[in-house]
Amino acid sequence: MKIVIVGGVAAGASAAARARRLDERAEIIVIERGNHVSFANCGLPYHVGGIIINRDALLLQTPGSLKDSLNIDVRVGHEARVIDRKNRRLTVFSAVLGEYEESYDKLILAPGAAPIRPKLPGIEHPRIMVLRNVDDMDRIIKAADAGARSAVVIGGGYIGVEMAENLKERGLDVSIVELMNQLMPPLDVEMAGVGNAYARQGCISAFRHSRSRF
Repeated sequence: MKIVIVGGVAAGASAAARARRLDERAEIIVIERGNHVSFANCGLPYHVGGIIINRDALLLQTPGSLKDSLNIDVRVGHEARVIDRKNRRLTVFSAVLGEYEESYDKLILAPGAAPIRPKLPGIEHPRIMVLRNVDDMDRIIKAADAGARSAVVIGGGYIGVEMAENLKERGLDVSIVELMNQLMPPLDVEMAGVGNAYARQGCISAFRHSRSRF
């Protein structure tokens, strides 16, 4: 049995580990477009803020560790581009190897999601960043280290509030822009009110029920 998994991190790496437990003899390949196969997503903002000091602490597994512990072939920097379901073949691109085909008996798709980027003029400017993976985190830290003095966080949900908190820890003047009439929209009004109070105590400006315009 040859199992190919498209995507790593939480879903893909977990699927690979589970497949190995179910079949000790299966050939398992993980195709990951990014540079890291397994990392602590929730810790990314806290490394930006210096709460988590050691960057390597965020890297839960590596291609080498998964090969040694579970005999899983992990290929980072490889992008799945075409699926030929009839012939059970996957077209993969690597900057090092170029384009090649990989056969499979079973294919698992776990590519994850992409951050929402509002369709606004100037949204592709390099100073407008997202936070989804380790590379994104590194870019934010680099910008902060280059002398950034202020930041605007679009979105007052879990990640937005955590990023605002940690950018404040770095000494930046931080504002949050949130479309809804409260921070933390998944929470009820009373709980969200506590979050708003903490934001004010931390001197983070929160503009609620606002549409951001650049």
